[in-house]
Amino acid sequence: MSMRRPAGRADSHFLRDASRRELLASGAAASLAAMAAMFDLPRTAQAQQNALASGMALNVRNYGADGDGRTDNTAIFQRVLKMAQDSGCGTVYAPPGRYLFEDSLDIPGGVTLRGSYGHVPSHPDIRDPKMVKPGDEDNNHLAGTTPGLTHDAQWIRPGSDGTCLLVVGGKGQEGGNPFITLHTNSSLCGATILYPEQITTGEPYPYPWTISMKGANAAVFDMELLNPFQAISTVGSARHNIRNLTGQPLRRGILVDQIYDIGRIENVHFNATWSWDSEVSKWQLEHGECFIFGRADWEFVLNTFCLGYKAGYKFIETPSGECNGNFLGIAADACNRAIVLEGCSRVGLLVTNGEFVSFLGDDPTTVEVGPENKGALRFSNSSFWGPCKQVARIGGRGVVAFTDCTFDEWAHTNDRAAIQVDSGSLLIRGCDFRQASPHVTLAEGVERAVITANLFRGPAQIENRSKQDVRIALNVASPT
Repeated sequence: MSMRRPAGRADSHFLRDASRRELLASGAAASLAAMAAMFDLPRTAQAQQNALASGMALNVRNYGADGDGRTDNTAIFQRVLKMAQDSGCGTVYAPPGRYLFEDSLDIPGGVTLRGSYGHVPSHPDIRDPKMVKPGDEDNNHLAGTTPGLTHDAQWIRPGSDGTCLLVVGGKGQEGGNPFITLHTNSSLCGATILYPEQITTGEPYPYPWTISMKGANAAVFDMELLNPFQAISTVGSARHNIRNLTGQPLRRGILVDQIYDIGRIENVHFNATWSWDSEVSKWQLEHGECFIFGRADWEFVLNTFCLGYKAGYKFIETPSGECNGNFLGIAADACNRAIVLEGCSRVGLLVTNGEFVSFLGDDPTTVEVGPENKGALRFSNSSFWGPCKQVARIGGRGVVAFTDCTFDEWAHTNDRAAIQVDSGSLLIRGCDFRQASPHVTLAEGVERAVITANLFRGPAQIENRSKQDVRIALNVASPT
């Protein structure tokens, strides 16, 4: 059947419809062409000029980068990053592949280096050395496919499903140049970073910081830092934004210092994804410090987790000062010390909805407050369990408070109190001591203490040797 075109005014309407269809079709074609220029790999000079002129992401493959895992890409990536800054384009895109780097990268201000992931990547099954693809025994840390497993249970080799940056530069140089330096308004996202020459058979090789954030508003998000020796240093980066990270830093996770305007750390989970049952994991438990906070004026930390460190969260005094901040939904598991407080500001640290577990290493203690602290540490609605030897050992001249908290599984192989206070001031209100073991010990050096409205398993076991003002009241005992 043929289609007859209406006459008169209807004919004009038909032509207008056709024009709209042609316009939509041409627009769709232009959009597809733009996407092709952005993600495909043409290496023509014209394609490069078009990308620069349009302000689209510059694809590193268009400029000679190679994702074969053997070719050094440092110079090419650095050149494209500089082009993005000079052209005002602002974004450099690295498609899926394994990009090797023998030296450092500097991401200029206002420029983003972006990999292929639109979410935080993770390769957790890599940590089991017994599950190795035949013929790949020498590269078991890179993972493969496990014989006999179903398709859903196959390992994913880093770089086979997205962008992977392989770092070999800086080996043995803990204080060397960081692999990536971020400046004001620059960012890094959407990739995995792996150190392929790191070992699991002994003390790990030192490397410099993987990422150094130096400029204001620098950002790192949707990244997997699979096995760095030191992950992120944000020193002097006001309003930094670290969001959606996984991985296993070995010596240091995130260092914060010289922050005079609010910084943000969100959804960071440092777990034993790369190596757990190995010599390097034992070394990590003896030396590793995951989150380290020096001077920070209202650091906001949300939904963070770490496992297997000597210190999960460590607060220190630096020449710049101490930290104050808001810590919501933070957690530490299988750490020797979940929280170490050497010093914090008088304004204090607010920890809410925390979960803390210490049971590994020498004398596992969940919270340790050192003799030099003068600031305030306040826990609210948090849980502490072990099997640790002690929930908290508190010194210094500051204030430590526990409100609506739960304590369980302490005093394993010893008869220590859950909370031992050698000096300073203490508040315990509305808490639940779920074990019929010594509960609180107050030494002579305690200046002030209030222990009220708590639940105790069995009769309250509170030893008070303080000669100062101490109030103990309205506590309730339960049968053992």
